[in-house]
Amino acid sequence: MGIQTIGVIGAGQMGNGIAHVMALAGYDVLMNDISQDALDAAISSIDGNLARQVSRGKVSDADKAAAMQRIGTTLSLPDLGKTDLVIEAATERESVKQAIFEDLQPHLLPHTILTSNTSSISITRLASRTDRPERFMGFHFMNPVPVMQLVELIRGIATDEPTYTACREVVDRLGKTAASAEDFPGFIVNRILMPMINEAVYTLYEGVGNVQSIDQSMKLGANHPMGPLELADFIGLDTCLAIMNVLHDGLADTKYRPCPLLTKYVEAGWLGRKSKRGFYDYRGDVPVPTR
Repeated sequence: MGIQTIGVIGAGQMGNGIAHVMALAGYDVLMNDISQDALDAAISSIDGNLARQVSRGKVSDADKAAAMQRIGTTLSLPDLGKTDLVIEAATERESVKQAIFEDLQPHLLPHTILTSNTSSISITRLASRTDRPERFMGFHFMNPVPVMQLVELIRGIATDEPTYTACREVVDRLGKTAASAEDFPGFIVNRILMPMINEAVYTLYEGVGNVQSIDQSMKLGANHPMGPLELADFIGLDTCLAIMNVLHDGLADTKYRPCPLLTKYVEAGWLGRKSKRGFYDYRGDVPVPTR
């Protein structure tokens, strides 16, 4: 039985991006969140992003209309139990994800595949809290989902081959590229990317350079499209800190110790673009470095 219906848990930046690409690829999508305001904002965001794709000639008006028709929303988590594939895209906290899977489990169809969009947490450990570890895996999209071509597929120790194949076929249908990663903290992308961002924060913390000079150095000197501090703001500093903590705890190596300045920014509520302040201040017309 092929995958036809997708349940997406979480209507934030990642969740609505996943719903966007799934609907555009012809899947029927049911998106869940605990907040109606979040669901309304997600639908508005998807509509705006699809309109942007239409204006650039990447999507037709008819495709946009059809995609929007395929997306439904619900405040009830059990409603997602009737879908073929569930993708959890809630906040990057293991306790939250475990609670979601435990609450959803009694309502699942026997064939439903469970996946998590986690960027760092153990798939094997998440799967062990469900009744279907063989039909559980990591399905890690990159941000922004409609733009980025890579999807990391992470097998837990119990993930079976049909589950992997089914998820791989979904990635192919999306027109994206799958990278298979083993179930180690941070997988591939964040195992490499987050320590670089953390080192950039240390460079700022130690006074080697200011925000502007660090970002300019990496953009002009290493040909990165965004500087590491600008990228951290885009990802969310709380997410960066959560991933660094997973790396530090899981690999027990001091080279993954989160920079104290990163912790301080998160404690201050300076989380980046989503809170209007991080390494840059976004409250004006033009972002201004905060250090």
